[in-house]
Amino acid sequence: MNQVRLEGNCKAPNIELQIHAILKAPPNSRQLKHDMEWLTTKHIDHFTLSGGGILDGQGEQGWQQNDCKNSQSCNKLPNNLSFNFLTNSIISDITSLDSKLFHINVLGCKNLTFNGINIKAPAESLNTDGIHVARSRGVNITNSQIGTGDDCISIGSLGKTPGELPVVGVFVQNCTFIGTDNGVRVKTWPASHDGVVRDLHFEDIIVQNVSNPVVINQVYFPYNQCKRDISKVSFKNIKGTSRTQEAMQLVCSKGVPCEGVEIGDTDIKYSGESEGPTKSTCQNVDPSLVGKQHPPVCSTTPAQSS
Repeated sequence: MNQVRLEGNCKAPNIELQIHAILKAPPNSRQLKHDMEWLTTKHIDHFTLSGGGILDGQGEQGWQQNDCKNSQSCNKLPNNLSFNFLTNSIISDITSLDSKLFHINVLGCKNLTFNGINIKAPAESLNTDGIHVARSRGVNITNSQIGTGDDCISIGSLGKTPGELPVVGVFVQNCTFIGTDNGVRVKTWPASHDGVVRDLHFEDIIVQNVSNPVVINQVYFPYNQCKRDISKVSFKNIKGTSRTQEAMQLVCSKGVPCEGVEIGDTDIKYSGESEGPTKSTCQNVDPSLVGKQHPPVCSTTPAQSS
């Protein structure tokens, strides 16, 4: 299948697309237009995509172009699937395989549910985010398995462009991270623009052999010049194993320290080959503590248990 765009507005009260086949994109990215995704659906209300089909992006030839450190043409390949300005819609029982860039891109959507989604690509597939969400409200992702070469689910990128809308009300619950580089992570971009990140909640998380299970990185960029307000972030009931000894990193900006960070009932043990327990790192943040924490969190301000 070559590039396809399905665009409303549509007169029918419900639009359903069922994919039962294995659809394959052209392996050579030169056959594809750079200003189009592979399959795009946009400006539709009450849209449903289902059917158990597989969308194979055949992206292996293009992954070397996604190395932004060494290639000026990175991020110019098509995503497998783009859902733009959909409302009250459901995407279910679909597999995205070996995308050339992001597997699924979500832009400007409202009340969009992903259920039973499978996303697969090897670790060397650079910049193949699983589901990337921007400028959307009411996006739910449930009962899904994601294993790819970059972020499983990403929001933003935070602070990359001026005029970004606030990121508010993100809930990550009942998830398992297996063998990933990072577990739950909040990160801002270099030359961060003014903005707000608030009400992020990570609860009932299992980490298995994860390199960095819990991360806030507000100084991802040099010179510590962050302008992004990160507040009301909670990590509760996060348990499992870390393959590095630094299981928790809460590194915030001196100019705009993180506020309202809460840690509750964490138990992360070291699974690596060297000896020693897990530890935590804190900079410019004073988290409140609820319940028990392992490793001990660097704070002297316990909170009242609720």
